[in-house]
Amino acid sequence: MCNSLAEFRMSKKMTMKEFAIRIGVSKSYYEKIEYGIRQPSYNFMIKFVNSFPEANADKIFFESKSHETCEN
Repeated sequence: MCNSLAEFRMSKKMTMKEFAIRIGVSKSYYEKIEYGIRQPSYNFMIKFVNSFPEANADKIFFESKSHETCEN
């Protein structure tokens, strides 16, 4: 099961550019979301779910994520 957008994209063996095109967003915008620079918009999530209905969007977008440097 994929826990992040990057893991899901890699499981599909797609580049960031291919993935962005499939969803219908710019590569630049997609990169910012995958790298955590921007939060995905509602429209992005709708496009993602419509493009990849098999994905567990709740797990990818809504489960809390921790970073090893953030742990005590």
